[in-house]
Amino acid sequence: MSAPATSAEAIDDKPLPQWQRWATVWLLCLGMIIAYIDRANLSVAVADQSFKSFFQLSNTASGTLNSAFFWTYALLQIPAGFLVDRFGVKKPYSAFFVFWCAISAFTAVAGSMWQLIAIRLLLGVGEALVTPASLRWIRFNVPERSRGMAMGIYMAGTKFGPAIGAPLAAKLIGIFDWRMMFVVLGLGGLLWLIPWLLMVRDDDRKLEATLAKKSAQPGMPFSEVLKTPILWGVLVGTFCYNYFVFFSMTWLPTYFKDHRHLSLEKSGAYTGFSFAGMATVAIIAGWAADQLIVKGWDAVKVRKAFTIAGFVIASSEIFGAMSDSNSVALTMSIISLSGLGLTTANYWALTQTMLPRAAVGTIAGAQNAASNLAGAAAPLITGKLIDMTGNYQAPMQAIWLFLLLGIAMYVFVVKKPREAPAA
Repeated sequence: MSAPATSAEAIDDKPLPQWQRWATVWLLCLGMIIAYIDRANLSVAVADQSFKSFFQLSNTASGTLNSAFFWTYALLQIPAGFLVDRFGVKKPYSAFFVFWCAISAFTAVAGSMWQLIAIRLLLGVGEALVTPASLRWIRFNVPERSRGMAMGIYMAGTKFGPAIGAPLAAKLIGIFDWRMMFVVLGLGGLLWLIPWLLMVRDDDRKLEATLAKKSAQPGMPFSEVLKTPILWGVLVGTFCYNYFVFFSMTWLPTYFKDHRHLSLEKSGAYTGFSFAGMATVAIIAGWAADQLIVKGWDAVKVRKAFTIAGFVIASSEIFGAMSDSNSVALTMSIISLSGLGLTTANYWALTQTMLPRAAVGTIAGAQNAASNLAGAAAPLITGKLIDMTGNYQAPMQAIWLFLLLGIAMYVFVVKKPREAPAA
């Protein structure tokens, strides 16, 4: 049986060699790692006493700083999706990449709280394109049977970024200071552009046009997509998943340092272990789901099962939060975040499977907007709750409630519509 027209091989008369396809997927993963290093380095800086003293930061102010990036980033996700749907992936991504690396390095010259906020807002603008562009490239270059693995590799970058960035930022602050840390991490990322410009094709618009000609169904306008319960279930579920992720990215080093009394370097290391576990599980879970689909299992049921299982395991974080034992708390942090890796690849791939006729960049932008609204909410709510209660119990309970809501979305709302009975 021939491959369906939706596969990457079927819509391109000169398909990518396998090595180039997977090398590009890993390059997209590396781009996401750099993006997350540049957005997560601030969470390590605010745990550094010299940084906090220089800017005179309260917990609420620290939460505001960690949240500011996501105000512009979330707001621009749908426009960024429109941009890559209109102009393609390669050139817009290149321009935005240079801008965000430069802005990240520019953090070193900040002299006031308001300058820091302005820089973080601009960093959100620069990184706004990364996910819509990357998911668009994967959609038109990786077939469904391999898309879970591709999503797992790419989305692992969102976890390897903090896993690498937290201990690296802590180490650089220890060797130099927080200003040099921002310079090294910001400008160092520019090396990524060399393989991107030399290796990646600029042909996703051509592939999309070819697929549209071969498809028996017309494209679905975004206004029509907005009317589907599936999209809204996905958006709420995405917010719930990322509330935990962004709490961990922005507050976990401080939680380990202030509440569990670890050193800054150990706080960064345990944060890194947690995210590294999540990234590793994400890749394995994406591959495993693909293998089941290749064997004939229903793609929607498989990806939903992995998604829900990840939420369930992640909800075990509440046991670590309730424990007085540092060993239990640190172990449950690693288990809960690693378990959430079952969800990582599959909830993104599930969206493309259930909404195949929607504009890829725009839908990715909408889903990533929901993701990063959580990025804006989690640090702010956490800082407020800590100042109100004087401890981390309420923030941890909030995470648990959002994870339960995420389970409900994928069980009851994100599902195939029932077919009308035959007359």
